[in-house]
Amino acid sequence: MFRRRRIFRPAPTPRRWRAPFVALIAALIVGALSGIGLPPDLMGSAPREQDWSALAAEVRVVDGDTLRLGDRTLRLSGIDAPERGQTCSDGQGNAFDCGAAAAEALSRLVNGRSVLCRVHGRDRYGRGLGRCSAAGVELNAGLVGAGWALAYGEDETAMLLVEATARLSGRGLWAGDFTRPDAWRRRN
Repeated sequence: MFRRRRIFRPAPTPRRWRAPFVALIAALIVGALSGIGLPPDLMGSAPREQDWSALAAEVRVVDGDTLRLGDRTLRLSGIDAPERGQTCSDGQGNAFDCGAAAAEALSRLVNGRSVLCRVHGRDRYGRGLGRCSAAGVELNAGLVGAGWALAYGEDETAMLLVEATARLSGRGLWAGDFTRPDAWRRRN
């Protein structure tokens, strides 16, 4: 009984999954080791607070509580202004676009001056949140004091006092009748 002897063996089938699998494991190990011991803000996270500024020519009023500072968008923190297209009524019962009036009031506060902002976070749309001033005039409190925005947030005690003064004086929105901006947004 003779056995057949093979002199040549066929080449084993290549294992195509081996190289990508090894590369994936190596990448995971390198990624895990590179993150150990590094500060959390090194990997692209923004610092907790930043100063943003813009020259007068770069400042644009988007609406009653939002500014464009060059290529950045900032929402004034601690306030809530009516949206463009929101209808309010004045003391005589005449309807007007109070969102446009709030934007106009913010534009008057900026008054073609450079703006400096202290940014302390982002809102849900990715805009910077901050307190701004133009030539020493604080825009957040100025808008609430003029009656064109409401205090917004739990920790805004000082802003609530400014709002109460505007309400008692009958300035801006308080001169007539309006729907709170957050309630108006929920309905629309």
